[in-house]
Amino acid sequence: MRKGILSIGAAAAALTLSLTACGGESGDTSAQSTDAAASAAPSKAAGKIGVILPDSKSSARWETADRKYLQEAFEAAGVEYDIQNAQGDKNQFQTIADQMITNGATVLMIVNLDSGTGKAVLDKAKSQGVATIDYDRLTLGGSAAYYVSFDNTQVGTLQGEGLVKCLTDKKADKPIIAELNGSPTDNNATLFKNGYDGVLQPKYDSGEYVKGPDQSVPDWDNAQAGTIFEQMLTQEPKIAGVLAANDGLGNAAIAVLKKQKLNGKVPVTGQDATVQGLQNILAGDQCMTVYKAIKKEADAAAQLAVALAKGEQPTASGSVKDSESGRDVPSVLLEPQAIFFDSVKDVVADGYVSKDELCVDEFAAKCTEAGIS
Repeated sequence: MRKGILSIGAAAAALTLSLTACGGESGDTSAQSTDAAASAAPSKAAGKIGVILPDSKSSARWETADRKYLQEAFEAAGVEYDIQNAQGDKNQFQTIADQMITNGATVLMIVNLDSGTGKAVLDKAKSQGVATIDYDRLTLGGSAAYYVSFDNTQVGTLQGEGLVKCLTDKKADKPIIAELNGSPTDNNATLFKNGYDGVLQPKYDSGEYVKGPDQSVPDWDNAQAGTIFEQMLTQEPKIAGVLAANDGLGNAAIAVLKKQKLNGKVPVTGQDATVQGLQNILAGDQCMTVYKAIKKEADAAAQLAVALAKGEQPTASGSVKDSESGRDVPSVLLEPQAIFFDSVKDVVADGYVSKDELCVDEFAAKCTEAGIS
C-alpha cells in the first residue's frame, strides 16, 4: 500500500486523537444555520464547525451525500455546525467563509472552487486562529491543517483500466479515445487525469490505441461538456471510447452519442456512482463508474473537525505533498472502487443509493438482471 493511502476500514484508526480539552455546549443545525437550535441541546463545550460545499451542479453528491453524512456525524457528536453551499460562486464562497468566522466558527472545512479562492479563505481563517480542513479537494499552496479525500490518482487509474476492460470486451481494434477531463482549476481533476493517462499513454505510444480529442471542461459544467463532446465527435466521428472524468460528464457524452445512435457501442467511463451514472451502466450506455464511499470520507473528516472543535490535537498517519508549496499535508485518503454492471449491487448494498430510487420504471428488470435485491 502506498504511503498515505489508507483502506476504508483503516481510515478511522488512522486518526489518533490526543485528548487535551473538554468542555460546555453544542447543538443542532439546518442546511443554512443553526445557532438557535444549537443552544437547545447543551452537552460538552466545543467550538463551532463551518463547512462550505462547492456547488450542486457539477455533481449531485454534494447535496445528496456529503451534506447528509456530515450533518449526521456532527449531530451524533453533539457539536454546533453550519453547512452552506457556495453554488459555484467564488465571491459567495469567500462571503460565506467570512460570515462563518464572524459568527464564531473555530473550525472551517472547505471544498474549494479553485486553489486561489481556497487559499485566500484558508489563510484568513488561519490568521484568526480558526483550524482548517481541506475536504475532498486539496488547495494547492494552501494552509489547511488536514486533508481528507480519496486516492484520486487511483480513481483515475481505475477509470483508465475500466475503459481498457470495456474496449477489450468489445474486441476494439486500434480504438480512437476521447478524453473529457474535469475542471482545469480542480487539483483532483489533474490527479484523475494523471491516473488514467498512466494507463492510456502506453497504449497510445504502442499504437494499440489512438489518442483522439483531449479537453477539459470548465467548472465540471455538464452543459459545456455536451457542447465540447459534440465538437469532439464532429472533429473525429470514429471515436470508439470516451474517458469521461465523472458521471455528469459521461452522461453529457452519452446524450450526444444517443443522437448518433452510438450509445452502448462506444464505452464511456464515469465517477461518483450517481443514480444517473448507475442507471446508465444498467442500460448499457456507460461502461463503468468509480464508487467513493462518501460516508466514510465524511465520517473521517467529521472526526477530525469534532476533535479540533473540542480543542484536541488530532494526528493523521498519512500525508500528501502539496505540489505548489512542497508542504506535506497530514491526510486521510480512502480507497475507491471500480463499478461495472455486475457490481452496481455493491453500491446499493453499501446504502449509498437505494433500490427504490435506482430500480424505477425500465430499470427494474435491469436491476433484477444485475442481482440487486
